[in-house]
Amino acid sequence: MNPLAPAAASCALSVNVNKVALLRNTRHLGVPSVLRAAEQCLMAGAQGITVHPRPDARHIRPSDVDELAAFLKDWPHIEFNIEGNPTQNLMDFVRRIRPHQVTFVPDAEDQFTSDHGWQLPQDAERLRLLIREAQELGVRVSLFMDPEPTAMPHVAALGADRIELYTESFASSFGTPRGPEVLAAFTATAEAALREGLGINAGHDLNRDNLTAFLRAVPGVQEVSIGHALIADALELGYAETVKAYLRAITEAGR
Repeated sequence: MNPLAPAAASCALSVNVNKVALLRNTRHLGVPSVLRAAEQCLMAGAQGITVHPRPDARHIRPSDVDELAAFLKDWPHIEFNIEGNPTQNLMDFVRRIRPHQVTFVPDAEDQFTSDHGWQLPQDAERLRLLIREAQELGVRVSLFMDPEPTAMPHVAALGADRIELYTESFASSFGTPRGPEVLAAFTATAEAALREGLGINAGHDLNRDNLTAFLRAVPGVQEVSIGHALIADALELGYAETVKAYLRAITEAGR
């Protein structure tokens, strides 16, 4: 471990390494290494690692999840977050690995990327027992949610621990005339979540340009999960410099 790594920020940075696996899977050489990517990001100060193993294993494979879980045993202060649809393959990983956190995402099996949150109360009954099962295994549960303040009491009623705000609409409107209105919905949702006693995570298309503005406006964010933009930046800057840049963005937000 790196004794010079920055102390944990009040908003943690969890690096999603899916895109490293996606590139690796285009050949049969085992490079780039998912484990090496995770190690370099942690050495630079990231506080978590996220994976989203889809049923078709088009990027992160079950073996990657197992290898990361074994690797992270030597990093006891680092959070392991596994994302996915609990009605597909996700609960198999939860039962076997018992990560620190599981993020329930309502993706279809063939979905290109996550593009919406859970609809509550419509999805409540299909989630209730799965949330309870994960928590009984000692795993914190976060629900992937759109910026809808009125949904927060329903999340709390289900017993989930946190929400993860789906931030694509913020990212796509950032710097446009619609930006302030869209961001206000995230602020209101976070305030509603806090009133219900929920923790708050955020992720999807957050990047070095928009992260500080988001965190300044949205209260209570405890963790951001960033993959595509961070790995793209790392192709130019390297893992260490990229992670440090994202940590600076968090610090600049006063977090």
